[in-house]
Amino acid sequence: MASAEKVGVVNIFASRNNTIMVLTDESGAETIAKSSGGQLTKSQHKEGSPYIAMKMAQVIAEKAKEKGIKEIYVKIRAPGGNLYNNPGQGAEPSIKSLTRYGLRIISILNTTPMPHDGCRKKKSHRRKK
Repeated sequence: MASAEKVGVVNIFASRNNTIMVLTDESGAETIAKSSGGQLTKSQHKEGSPYIAMKMAQVIAEKAKEKGIKEIYVKIRAPGGNLYNNPGQGAEPSIKSLTRYGLRIISILNTTPMPHDGCRKKKSHRRKK
């Protein structure tokens, strides 16, 4: 790996209702670019959709190229805790479109917080029988 190439970290928070992407430097101290579903669509029910996630990745990739970043680490996060542990539907399309727009992915890491038998889950809603 050449020392001239810059490396960035893309943090993707993908829940069922929204997707948020943040591009930082390697240490995570400096935020280079950020994008969320609400910035690209007016309707709330489309914020977590795969199409909007692809558009967010396009915005992030363009800003990364402006700064000279060509290689990235990707960290995916779901809400976790005592909520659901699987990322939303916007996580996978955003990774695919990051590579499509010319960024090379070094590694993909899942950083979802997992409880070690912490808080009790919410009670389930009554269902029709």
